[in-house]
Amino acid sequence: MQKLKKVSPFRLNSLLRLQKDPKLALHLFLNPESGAQNPNPNPNPDPKAKPFRYSLLSYDLIISKLGRAKMFSQMETIVDKLKHDTRITPEEIIFCNIITFYGRARLPQKALQVFDEIPTFRCHRTIRSVNTLLNILLRCREFDKMVEVISGIEKYAAPDACTYNIMINACCVMSDLERAWYVFDEMRRRGVEPNPVTFGTLINGLCVNSELEMAFGLKKRMEMDFKIKPNARIYVALIKGLCKGGHLSKAIKLKDEMLRKKIELDPAVYSTLISASFKAGRKGEASGFLEEMRRNGCKPDTVTYNAMIHGFCQENEFDSAFAALSEMEKEGLKPDVISYNVIIGALCRERKVEEANDLLQDMPRRKCAPDAVTYRTMLEGFCDLKQFKEAASVLDEMIFKGYARHSSSISKYIDDLLEGKNEEVWGCLFSLVKRNPTDRCIWRLLTSLVCKNNRSDSYELFDRLINGDSLSVG
Repeated sequence: MQKLKKVSPFRLNSLLRLQKDPKLALHLFLNPESGAQNPNPNPNPDPKAKPFRYSLLSYDLIISKLGRAKMFSQMETIVDKLKHDTRITPEEIIFCNIITFYGRARLPQKALQVFDEIPTFRCHRTIRSVNTLLNILLRCREFDKMVEVISGIEKYAAPDACTYNIMINACCVMSDLERAWYVFDEMRRRGVEPNPVTFGTLINGLCVNSELEMAFGLKKRMEMDFKIKPNARIYVALIKGLCKGGHLSKAIKLKDEMLRKKIELDPAVYSTLISASFKAGRKGEASGFLEEMRRNGCKPDTVTYNAMIHGFCQENEFDSAFAALSEMEKEGLKPDVISYNVIIGALCRERKVEEANDLLQDMPRRKCAPDAVTYRTMLEGFCDLKQFKEAASVLDEMIFKGYARHSSSISKYIDDLLEGKNEEVWGCLFSLVKRNPTDRCIWRLLTSLVCKNNRSDSYELFDRLINGDSLSVG
């Protein structure tokens, strides 16, 4: 039997980089001596062999792969191994990445725990990890926790521009503009220079809260007093604010200003203008914006086409909506579930449920999976037309795919479904109860409906349900 070559720490790093599967990467990390040639660890390792000397890079690589894959229990095992590997002094960026992984998974408590434990890894916390933590706390809307971290920030380092930008953003999210201005002024008092992100964050907050005059005043101030040129993000915020307030003509002038100043155009500019054009009854301009953005080298994205589709559907121009859907695919863009939901919702609103259902059935072929909104829309559409057999079929598929987990999402349709006295509905309802055995709301609904409908087999149905037997209510 050929002897396997020993894997060096450098070679392990290369193998980890190349391995796309996080599970195989983990196996390779935990069993480096087996190398890439042997997927099975040695059942009888040499007790006298020296422990493998992992490098900091190998820890970084495997932690990143596991974190991105949300394999948190496995990641925590490696992190604990790193803590006890006293030969290595981890860098702060590793913990910033871990905090970010937990933040994306909406696990703020885990992120806080990692931040608190950084010193136990022989690593110092700086403003970098503080800012990373603040950012994910904002993402998770943990405003109270943000206040706690900020109150002790001087223990780690002085706040920088990034810190203040996150704080301003938090104030804007909470619609506390007075506090946002206070943070902005405090930033300047501390000698921290605002940057384009600072102004973009504050201007966006002002626009979202319909403070357009203040937003344009701040734009002028940043240009005159701070000599900072507005970027595309700032123009997008201002254009959205103008369109929200019904000032389409002013928004178009601002777009023209971007062109004059040769500021790189963002698809969001045109997507916003297209939506506003339909809303203002100027749908003829929408197609013109689409052509203009192409001429100016700004490629339409999925959001742009969704704006077109939504506008056409609001006008009940379904042929144009389907044409936009086809054009999107020709452009190499993949329609998302929103694209289909908008059309399905509009068709159901116009009582064209058969066409809507055809599109629903065609979605898998188009490589787009329906979501809970898709099914709820179809369920409501069939119920409105008293097509209870079809509605029961949709409900059954919702239950099968796990989209009826919450009783509130479907209970309002149950009364309508039962008007049809369709036995398939009872089968679906009992299936729902079996999949949600602790949902008291559905149980109360079921018992009241059984009593109201005077079902002679109600006791038998309940007995079979409680005992887990298969139901046949036909």
